[in-house]
Amino acid sequence: MTIGKSILMRMFGRPKGSLGRVGGIIMARMNRKVAAWAIDLLGVHPSDRVLEVGFGPGVGIQLLAESASSGRVVGVDHSKDMVGQATVRNAKAIKAGRVDLRQGSVERLPFEDESFNSALAVNSMQVWPDAVAGLREIRRVMKTGGRIVLAFTRHSGQPKSGLTDALTAASFTGVRVTETDDGFCALATKP
Repeated sequence: MTIGKSILMRMFGRPKGSLGRVGGIIMARMNRKVAAWAIDLLGVHPSDRVLEVGFGPGVGIQLLAESASSGRVVGVDHSKDMVGQATVRNAKAIKAGRVDLRQGSVERLPFEDESFNSALAVNSMQVWPDAVAGLREIRRVMKTGGRIVLAFTRHSGQPKSGLTDALTAASFTGVRVTETDDGFCALATKP
């Protein structure tokens, strides 16, 4: 891995240390608009249970908690530093028991089958070790009929090509990709 790529991974891919903290601040600003759009596409209801994988500094968690106002929002992120930033940003909702943030991996989600109405990942799939395995694990914890949205800003490094194939390989249906000037989303349903 080149030095430049290593620095970018420490800032944005798997944030850690002072570079990770700076990366979290940048992500909070850069990802907000696409996260809000993705949550709108997800169609979250007030009583839903929603999972966000790779929540970074917790902006998406914060927006999800507003949408699922009487539900529960749960997040898993590989980075201890991002769990810390997101915990500060969502302290009130955590204290109220509406938000639960955990350090962990998309390949081994610590939840029972069919626990969530929907799932979201913003600018994170491109750093998962195995995208299809991660999507299968997300599918496992989603309820039948649940929707997933994978959202990416223009600067994510994630190509649009291959997204529908990955979701289909993970046994999602109704896969489609939509885009705006700010980024693109892949949407699908668990049959």
